Amino acid sequence: MSSITFAALAVSGVASAQSSLTLFGVADTAVSHYSVKSAFYNNTLALPSASALAFTEVTRSQTALSSGANSSSRVGFRGTEDLGGGLAAGFWLESGFTQDSGATALTSFSRRSTVSLSGGFGELRLGRDYVPTYWNESVFDPMGAVGVGENLIKSISGNIATARGPGSPIAANDNAIRASNSVGYFLPRNLGGFYGQVMYALPENVKHSYLSDSSQRGRYYGGRFGYANGPLDVAVAYGQSTAADTLVISEAGVVAGTRLSEKLRTINLGASYDFGVLKLMGELSQVKDKAETTTAPLSAGRLTFTDNDEYNGAMIGMTLPVGAGLLKASYARVKFKNDLGSAAPSLLALDRDASVNKLALGYVHNLSKRTALYATVARARIKNGQNNPAIMAVGLGGPAFLSTGSGVAGLAPRSATGYDFGLRHAF
Repeated sequence: MSSITFAALAVSGVASAQSSLTLFGVADTAVSHYSVKSAFYNNTLALPSASALAFTEVTRSQTALSSGANSSSRVGFRGTEDLGGGLAAGFWLESGFTQDSGATALTSFSRRSTVSLSGGFGELRLGRDYVPTYWNESVFDPMGAVGVGENLIKSISGNIATARGPGSPIAANDNAIRASNSVGYFLPRNLGGFYGQVMYALPENVKHSYLSDSSQRGRYYGGRFGYANGPLDVAVAYGQSTAADTLVISEAGVVAGTRLSEKLRTINLGASYDFGVLKLMGELSQVKDKAETTTAPLSAGRLTFTDNDEYNGAMIGMTLPVGAGLLKASYARVKFKNDLGSAAPSLLALDRDASVNKLALGYVHNLSKRTALYATVARARIKNGQNNPAIMAVGLGGPAFLSTGSGVAGLAPRSATGYDFGLRHAF
């Protein structure tokens, strides 16, 4: 089929009894303002010098035209073919783009790129897709997990994947939101309200004959199961991603100081209940970063050290219909617990915990079924941000926090505020 014919079919949404092809997307642009504040801290017994106290607070701010603050800007193609006997083949190609500049449009289908086979058995889906644990972070968030008000738990989960891995050239937070090289299965829809999915993403690493095993870095597996009936929707999800997996060389052993194994394990529970005049929703989440470091062979044998970090999150939110509009609100908290495990006793005495609280308020005014004006404002407060700035420094977008001192004495992330005023159109 020529590109001209393909485009014409997509635009017109031509469908027949045997197949269908649809062009869809969202164009969303907002005027956004971001502000982040870093504050002075001192974890030493010595008094700070005058030069150290020269900047007790530092604020960075930015006003920008942003994209996808209410619904991610994107364009895509999807289609199905009836194969007969209750079977259908389908595809979904979806590309994100920055509405304010037009960049990245159709250069890749990194939001979703799948081909599927479905029938009475359910659906088998292959390609790049959302991981099961992300759905609870999005579906049960009043803000839709986008913009300055996005789910704090989703922000922290993405930061963990970015800082620890696996990441990819496509997206630094891969395996927290999406996974490439995946095989997924979805239960059929006629199970009396029960639904579910499982996913496995291949690491696709090369195996060498001179190594004892191949690395599993990048592997993901998980599942999500829930029940939706009337006003109630509840789901639980679990996922595990291999962030690091150093190969063990048969004869030489593991290189000293090299991290041998690191896995990110996520479990979350989300729920919503629609009372008609008010819809309540919430999420509980825990991410465990379990790492082991093994030294090279010594006369006494190898030494293994563990470091198990834990991130516990909770979010509660609501949506309230008001005429042609919708009021939205959410409050979330994530606490970081640093467990040094079998590290040196001198380090075990250190309090390395940190926490973030976030409040978000929003309003969407529907001009039609496809077009809306919206406004969102949010504020995040960070406690002991110097203990884990790479992950706990939630800036809502815009400039990065100024973080110095390596946890000893300097500037640490303290707070962030932001707002979005925008226009969204779906097609």
